[in-house]
Amino acid sequence: DGYIATNKHVVSGANKIGVLLDDGTAFEDVELIGTDPLNDFAIIKIKNAKDLTPIKLGDSKTITAGQQVIAIGNALGAYQNSVTSGIISGKGRSLTATDSSRTQYETLSDMIQTDAAINGGNSGGPLLNAAGEVIGINTAYASQGNNVGFAIPISSVKGIINSVLNGRGFERAVIGVRYVNLTPSIAKEKKLDVTHGALISSSKNNSAIIPDSAGDKAGLKENDIITAVNGVEIGVAGSLSSLIGEYSVGDTVELTIVRNNKTENIKLTLAAYK
Repeated sequence: DGYIATNKHVVSGANKIGVLLDDGTAFEDVELIGTDPLNDFAIIKIKNAKDLTPIKLGDSKTITAGQQVIAIGNALGAYQNSVTSGIISGKGRSLTATDSSRTQYETLSDMIQTDAAINGGNSGGPLLNAAGEVIGINTAYASQGNNVGFAIPISSVKGIINSVLNGRGFERAVIGVRYVNLTPSIAKEKKLDVTHGALISSSKNNSAIIPDSAGDKAGLKENDIITAVNGVEIGVAGSLSSLIGEYSVGDTVELTIVRNNKTENIKLTLAAYK
């Protein structure tokens, strides 16, 4: 249908968007469908597109360090369809990214780290596994180091993609709670028995549960620890935000939580980010 996933910073502020295919076909009538309020992600659409072959999406939850990957992009903005190879160097990375003018900054979390060469101009291109499936969207690279690139896990934006493809528009599904990612050190500091998951927690100016949110309606409480989404554990497969990102607005998910040292399962219907 002509839908293309890319980075928000690639299309943000553009007066006009164009697309150049591998065979040299150029499209100038390209629409911005939407941008993600919580991630460097966007979807554009080639109007009246015909006979395009869609790429297959993989499962970024199952990737492992050392796994072979391929990055494709427009290296340095000049060498289109550049292909580089490497491995996954790590998962769950957090970083602060800036544009080329160093005037806009964005904090990105739960990123895939790879040593496949990602350069300026590669943003928005796919990171592929050995089967040719998209497992990430190339997004950033470390300017002070060699072969340190980062990609958004594809599973974390599948919910938005499915929403767009099913005609429901560009919407990000959220629970509506504030949390901190548990680590063994945080668990030790707070004297918790659980060492992984999302600890629902308030800050000085914000409550832990957003009023009238999906989490509020489902009965989530401050100090609950969410440990899994539909049976998939938080931590190994991704953060809470990434795991929820696989689902669309209106989907019902089952959360595994620890409350007062007791494990419970709670079902809730995801709402749109506002």
